[in-house]
Amino acid sequence: MKPRFPHSAMIELREYSSGGREEGQVSADVVLEHLAPRLTPERMQKIWRVVAGRTCDVTPVLENIYDRGNTSAVLRSAEAMGFQCVHVIEPGERFKEANRVTAGADKWLDVARFKTTVAAVADLRDKGYTILATHLDAKSRPLHECDLTGPIAVVLGNEKDGISTDMQELCDQSVILPMRGFVQSYNISVAAAIAFQTIQLAREARGLAGNLSAEEQKILAAHYVLRTLDNPARLLREILARL
Repeated sequence: MKPRFPHSAMIELREYSSGGREEGQVSADVVLEHLAPRLTPERMQKIWRVVAGRTCDVTPVLENIYDRGNTSAVLRSAEAMGFQCVHVIEPGERFKEANRVTAGADKWLDVARFKTTVAAVADLRDKGYTILATHLDAKSRPLHECDLTGPIAVVLGNEKDGISTDMQELCDQSVILPMRGFVQSYNISVAAAIAFQTIQLAREARGLAGNLSAEEQKILAAHYVLRTLDNPARLLREILARL
């Protein structure tokens, strides 16, 4: 089974280098030792607090969303709930995050992009996720009645047609968010917020809100330090060259 945590023990400097000019790998320990002191103590405390609440066992999946604002709003909700990884299925043009909506949330997430639903589902299967897709059919169950404590991927379809036929056939369970009015669906960003909150509350009740290992938390904290600083790869190279 492929790991759900998206980062390896060694960090590629080119990920954080302008134009990919800085080559090589460094450990999380090196990043934290030499670059964390560049941040304020308050900022580092926040980073450690955030990584303690992160999980890779819940992955939102966005399938062919038309409105970039909707995608960005979902990313913001995912980040707020502590869900580190997001899958985006985009058969056509690659979406660009709307900074006005994400409020920088995309900077702190790990987004994997796929051209087809089949490829995205195969990746989720390899990582051991149960796939729950928001869709109304004869087999649909209310989301809150499902087991939300294991590794799950929750799929949100596009604004017009919902999830694709492929996703309907490949998902493990179709789920609905109960409604009491005449309308039959929520706006996708609202549906995402409700679904994520439902999942998070169920996991918190079982003590599963943040469940990265200590090593994974350290690695993710190092990535967050790098994502906070300007030109961190060059800065680290300069520091190490002086030692």
